[in-house]
Amino acid sequence: MVGRGWRADFYLRVARLVPERFRCLGVVTRDADAGARLEREWGVPTYRSPKDLAAACDPEVVVTSVPRAVNPAVVRELVSLGLPVLSETPPARDGEGLRELWASVGDSGLVQVAEQNPYLPIMTALRAPVLRDALGELTSVHVSWTHDYHAMALARSFLRLEAEPARVTAFRTEGPLLEGPGRGGRPTDPRVRRAAHTLAVLESRGVTAVYDFTDTQWFHPLRRSQLILRGSHGEVVGGQVTWADDDGTVHSAPVHRRQTGWDGDLEGADLDTLTWAGHVLYRNPYRGARLSDEEIAIATCLERTAMWRRGQGPAPYPLAHACQDHLLSLAIHAAARDRSAVTTGREAWAAAVDNEVAGPLAP
Repeated sequence: MVGRGWRADFYLRVARLVPERFRCLGVVTRDADAGARLEREWGVPTYRSPKDLAAACDPEVVVTSVPRAVNPAVVRELVSLGLPVLSETPPARDGEGLRELWASVGDSGLVQVAEQNPYLPIMTALRAPVLRDALGELTSVHVSWTHDYHAMALARSFLRLEAEPARVTAFRTEGPLLEGPGRGGRPTDPRVRRAAHTLAVLESRGVTAVYDFTDTQWFHPLRRSQLILRGSHGEVVGGQVTWADDDGTVHSAPVHRRQTGWDGDLEGADLDTLTWAGHVLYRNPYRGARLSDEEIAIATCLERTAMWRRGQGPAPYPLAHACQDHLLSLAIHAAARDRSAVTTGREAWAAAVDNEVAGPLAP
């Protein structure tokens, strides 16, 4: 891995909790003191450069966990060394950076991007074929779950959008909101502060995606994560599925989460399955490790990247898809800033998006 910090710790934690499937061979950090702390805390060797890492070991995948401003240079260096990359999100800061990165490494076949949100247990469950069949042809998705490119990855994974031009309208407002938890935990003295709320509508190929996000929403108990899917024969709202069968009879059933470790259950606190109407939509592939949903998703994306490199599965989230999702998120911010519609064009990576079946977009 290249980089350190809050997000990098997720990968180190997964490797520690699931050692039979993951092993960290080393971490690149240019700061020797920071490297010494990582070695003490996580028991992994550290290196001062990607070249040093490549000389010392033979990793299946190198994760980049660095700021977006420097990520493109790190990705290019790793590709020049012939190393497969699971890049930080977004892979570059802006449209120009995306285009430059694609021009330099897009044809390498070595770069995936660490977009874990489509691999969250609930998102995987809602893409299960049996549930999709019940909903019929999906026509819209409302994502109030996460921000920017992450939300676009979710929207495109449900609507099966490729790299078609999209028309984006958006606006941003501010309002009072009591402080909630952040990466460092709960505030000791929560205060009411101004929080920006962005609402956007994307239209493409006859389907729509609504983007709805309030700053600090990720961990906030007063801003619940929500996803709405609407299709020709049914909808999903808040985990409740309503659908009509062939004779028009309407049914409704929730997506049920089976969590072990409750009451007298001694199996340990863990996600077991997600089920709906008698169907198992999702089984936790890391049962016994007691991972959070976020950790499960990160582990899944990482493991599928390794499987892709071995020729055992599809690409989990190729660079072209990451570029397209960030392009859409940049269009949202431009439309909200200027209070005018923005239409995206077909970029250099469009053909790769259209032709390459990514894991979360695969049937």
